[in-house]
Amino acid sequence: MISNLDYVTLQQLWWIICSLVGAIFLFLTFVQGGQTLLWQVAKNDLESSLVVNSLGRKWELPFTTLVLFGGALFASFPKFYSTSFGGAYWVWILILFTFIIQAVSYEYRKKPGNVWGAKTYEAFMFINGSVGVLLIGAAVGTFYTGSAFSLNVMNNVSWQYVLGDVNLRGLEAAFSLFNLSLGLFLVFNSRVLGALYLLNNIDLSSFEEFESRLRKAVKTNFICSLPFLLYVVVAILLRKGFGVDEHGVVSMVSFKYFFNLLAMPHLLLLLLAGIGLVVWGVQLGAVKGSNKGIWPAGLGTVCVGLCVLCLPAFNGTAFYPSSFDLQSSLTIYNASSTEYTLRVMTYVALFVPVLVSYIAYLWKQMDSKKLSTEEALDHEAY
Repeated sequence: MISNLDYVTLQQLWWIICSLVGAIFLFLTFVQGGQTLLWQVAKNDLESSLVVNSLGRKWELPFTTLVLFGGALFASFPKFYSTSFGGAYWVWILILFTFIIQAVSYEYRKKPGNVWGAKTYEAFMFINGSVGVLLIGAAVGTFYTGSAFSLNVMNNVSWQYVLGDVNLRGLEAAFSLFNLSLGLFLVFNSRVLGALYLLNNIDLSSFEEFESRLRKAVKTNFICSLPFLLYVVVAILLRKGFGVDEHGVVSMVSFKYFFNLLAMPHLLLLLLAGIGLVVWGVQLGAVKGSNKGIWPAGLGTVCVGLCVLCLPAFNGTAFYPSSFDLQSSLTIYNASSTEYTLRVMTYVALFVPVLVSYIAYLWKQMDSKKLSTEEALDHEAY
């Protein structure tokens, strides 16, 4: 079956696969969101230990998925990888740095001889959950706003955005209102997911006030996310996009992403279904008193993320546009690996369902029993 796929289909398939990995990562940022909630919902050491150890069960998942996302892009779209990760390296280095200090925090927060104190490492967790997620959103936003780079005939990238005498190397992405709004939406959405996850994962039978604060956090952060979501959606529908004609010439097209949604109604369905699922999850957690809200909200986040990542890549659109030199813009067709590489990778990808099933089994085993006070206070706890 794979041998019958043509080169164009393989290119499209691998962008969808990479986008799915990225969308799953956005769901897994419930870890980062929960970290930013620590000082807000936990009012004593016991509650702090419950939050940290609940998130500690899953903290490796978003880190690993982010690395997998980068690895998949490197293998399937190396031109994009070298342009973005090479040219805009400051923004990616800062993102990776926030994840490094997160890993250190879980390892050393309660380690004997910790001279910095637990609060220092909790501050590192907050930085990872706020700055890290914000910059990821800003980086994704450049799929719509473009980046200031140019490529020469040897495909060497030159970054053109200079502030004063300093080449910001991608940090300028955070100066765009659209990129910043997308980043802030992801921050608040991760906080919603974090609160919903903690409600689901911790035994709250004897922590009524703690549970009440978590449910309030779900509602408050969802309300805070709405203005940014509304702005991002309206801006996508109304802004000019980077269209590519049959000869590969890039030009600005009015309402490009709106027309993309009309041309690809399945993406519109994903967007609407995703938003509806997130609202349902919030209602379960904040209104209905249920502990199951993380699942519809998580699935909804994956749907919205998949739409956001696929919308600027198909229907004759440059997914990584250059705002400095339009003809340097990257599409899934001029940025991908060879047909042979993509075909081999597709055979390897057949084993992904086995891996996903194994992860799901481990998740179920780990969460078969809710986190108790005794486990949070264990001497080997985070």
